[in-house]
Amino acid sequence: MDALVLLWPTLPRFFAGFISMYFLGYFVFFRNWEPKQRKDASSCLMSLAHGSPAVLMAIRALLHSQTVGSFAYPNSALENTVLEFSTAYFLADLLHYMVFFPDEILFILHHIATLYVFVTCRYMIHYGAQGLVLLLVLAEVTSACQNVRSIAGNRKADVPAAARLHDLLAAPFYALYSLVRGILGPICLFKMGVFYLNGGAAGLIPAWAWISWMVVIGSAILVSIVWILNRWEEWITERSHKAQKKVG
Repeated sequence: MDALVLLWPTLPRFFAGFISMYFLGYFVFFRNWEPKQRKDASSCLMSLAHGSPAVLMAIRALLHSQTVGSFAYPNSALENTVLEFSTAYFLADLLHYMVFFPDEILFILHHIATLYVFVTCRYMIHYGAQGLVLLLVLAEVTSACQNVRSIAGNRKADVPAAARLHDLLAAPFYALYSLVRGILGPICLFKMGVFYLNGGAAGLIPAWAWISWMVVIGSAILVSIVWILNRWEEWITERSHKAQKKVG
């Protein structure tokens, strides 16, 4: 009963907001697009509504924190709101994948794992949100660029301007993504790991919780690093081919 009371104030409203954004994209903004493009773009629009606002909310929560640098203090009200906001988004996007793209196993597993971390921290443990909120900033700071590029990518074969935008955003997006996911993210995770291993959360966060959080987050960072390395390889190869064509 207590969990239901806690869930009601903001989580359902956030969830309804994200679903409304999805429908707005699906039935209004992208209604004339091909079916798959329409669904992808609607998901990206929903992600746009989550990413940058989540970053701003998370930064605000961190700036108002009286315990910066600790990963085991009780969750603040602002931190809980951030977790609820992101939980609502991942629930909505998980629904999108399960309904329209059930074969996208990697995305579905990613969303389920992310939800596990957010839900256990927010509704079961009630401690340790600061580290997760910090990692959320790093994870979502690239969201705007990534989603605009993805939406443009859906139309690059038909709209020259979309193709140019998709190409223009590639290098800046890859560079920022590499910085936050490949460098800052692992540094933050390492500091969290040292904190937990040294007993910083003893008696506050159960070992099963912080260990599972570290495994989930570490796996996500590793997958992100592999993904961005593949994107860089594709980008360099594409640029090399274009350069060869110009020379030829």
